[in-house]
Amino acid sequence: MSSTFFIPAVNIMGLGCLDEAMTAIRNYGFRKALIVTDAGLAKAGVATKVAELLALQDVDSVIFDGAKPNPSIANVELGLGLLKESQCDFVVSLGGGSPHDCAKGIALCATNGGQIRDYEGVDRSSKPQLPLIAINTTAGTASEMTRFCIITDETRHVKMAIVDRNVTPLMSVNDPALMVAMPKGLTAATGMDALTHAIEAYVSTAATPITDACALKAITLISNNLRLAVRDGTDLAARENMAYAQFLAGMAFNNASLGFVHAMAHQLGGFYDLPHGVCNAVLLPHVQSFNASVCAARLTDVAHAMGADTRGFSPEEGARNAIAAIRSLAQDVDIPAGLRDLGVRLNDVPVLAANALKDACGLTNPRAADQRQIEEIFRSAF
Repeated sequence: MSSTFFIPAVNIMGLGCLDEAMTAIRNYGFRKALIVTDAGLAKAGVATKVAELLALQDVDSVIFDGAKPNPSIANVELGLGLLKESQCDFVVSLGGGSPHDCAKGIALCATNGGQIRDYEGVDRSSKPQLPLIAINTTAGTASEMTRFCIITDETRHVKMAIVDRNVTPLMSVNDPALMVAMPKGLTAATGMDALTHAIEAYVSTAATPITDACALKAITLISNNLRLAVRDGTDLAARENMAYAQFLAGMAFNNASLGFVHAMAHQLGGFYDLPHGVCNAVLLPHVQSFNASVCAARLTDVAHAMGADTRGFSPEEGARNAIAAIRSLAQDVDIPAGLRDLGVRLNDVPVLAANALKDACGLTNPRAADQRQIEEIFRSAF
């Protein structure tokens, strides 16, 4: 069976690497950037700082700070309008998953036309997007380096999964110095998002030896560093290790895809506008409990990567240890205990489950499920 490995052409990583990235941007010969970010980073002056660094390289820019959490079709359309009006020839995304996804939607529509909803599904576009430089400020989504773009359709109250080789950024930038200001809650949520990426990729039906290596290393780094990064945001070693971990997890799921955790979490985000990483963290042990009957040996590997001594364990014991380790890490970083704490309503479960079964991320889950089983997983997470 053949497989294709997707990753940005250039990936710049490490403490203080933003300056190196600016030189690389200049060398591409771009003239004017649309900087896509969120209101928080704009207010904090981070977007202005990036604009000033670009100006030092003789690159003009305009800032679009309309990327909302769980970015919507409307956010994409507003940014696309500003890009065209300002005659930008490339896009810079600055932030976490929301600005990156919003920027991907803008860049894809800029060259392919139409609306972003036209590209829901797998490889629906025909042309490469406008060049995208993704500068990351969180350690979790890996959207700065993936071919995944998640946009909320406000009319349907669903998150559209756009999986398209043409939304892969040209260059990703992970400078841990930009991650120090992340608050504890965001650090925890994005870190658990990265853990979910790695575990879902490892048990995916599309896993390969390359994605396995990336996933297991990511799981170990997250297990060893997330608690430290949450406890002390200025711990640069923990921040850098988390930056590498989330990137490795991105390499894994960008090529092995995901599973029912993401398919279900997308519905919670689209329906209730909930934070994606928190939804993943709450659902992760419940989905893996469902999966354990078909991938116990793989989950035993996950337990080992998370620090458990699995010598002499049966696959079933190993799977239980993996699920216990996931729960322990989530509890230690103050993830809410269940969906009820997030305001999810039990009577919404049937429609949430029906929508989850339509999500492209569920296609590579190791165990197939029907409507009743997805509803049961949702209810178990309350």
